[in-house]
Amino acid sequence: MVDFFWVFIGGGIGSIARYGVSTSLANWSANFPVATLVANALACILLGFVTEWSLKEALVHEYRLFIMTGICGGFSTFSTFSSETLALFNDGHPLYAFLNIIGSVSLCILCIYLGMRWAR
Repeated sequence: MVDFFWVFIGGGIGSIARYGVSTSLANWSANFPVATLVANALACILLGFVTEWSLKEALVHEYRLFIMTGICGGFSTFSTFSSETLALFNDGHPLYAFLNIIGSVSLCILCIYLGMRWAR
């Protein structure tokens, strides 16, 4: 039951941070989902960092749940990414949609790598 508590608290923090990024970048996201891209990239950097750090330092299970599952899970959002990509297609912006797919996946993989490198 304690594991659920850590995920719940971390998820709340991640969700609030996600909302903050969305509202802060709302003016920049007119034709392209910049806020989702930024949130997902930042979550990937944090996830990569904590993954590498936990391998080296044997991070306590509860801390991993709190940060990796809770905060990163609440902060990043695949469902919003998918919905915004579909909206780009439906709104007649297939180039932006494909750029979002390729750019988001590539950037997030790079961010996981950079986070892991940062933790070394």
